[in-house]
Amino acid sequence: MHRHFMIHKPYGYLSQFVSREKLAHKKKYLGDLYSVPQGTMAVGRLDEPSEGLLLLTTDGVESELVRSKKYEKEYYVQVDGIAEQEHVSKLSKGVLIGLGKGKYYQTLPCRVQLINPPEKLPHRSKKIRDERHGPTSWLSITITEGKFRQVRKMCAAVQLPVLRLIRVRIGAMHLNDIPNQGILEVSAFKD
Repeated sequence: MHRHFMIHKPYGYLSQFVSREKLAHKKKYLGDLYSVPQGTMAVGRLDEPSEGLLLLTTDGVESELVRSKKYEKEYYVQVDGIAEQEHVSKLSKGVLIGLGKGKYYQTLPCRVQLINPPEKLPHRSKKIRDERHGPTSWLSITITEGKFRQVRKMCAAVQLPVLRLIRVRIGAMHLNDIPNQGILEVSAFKD
């Protein structure tokens, strides 16, 4: 019997439970926060400075399905500067991002919209910055793919550096469904 979980991954944690690296004691892992069954894996990842909804499962087949283009992934993104409709248009059509080693990828068209600063955000241990450092804007970006650091690279491609990135939704599962920004066991993932 496989088990499935929705968790809130806070800022500053790696999307894994343990590490065998020499300097592992200097990093924070999900295992420091949540107790899950042996063999549980993260479905996709959020990088260390990213936050939000992360799915866990003991079922590799389910993991592959959720990472497919069948499931939308929505992010709230705080960017440095004033985002304009021109930025939204470029991001929506797809942009060219670097994959490393001289390789590039044209992102698929996606949904992007300017949003007001979200009222209810997860607590973050490190402050972003204050108004003295200039204006910021918020975007909602919904993609169906998931290249390495894709949303950050997309925003950089249109000269909008990311200050904060929060995954709020995967399919029909929302970060707000998790009580107290912790962990919630579910019978199945919903698309």
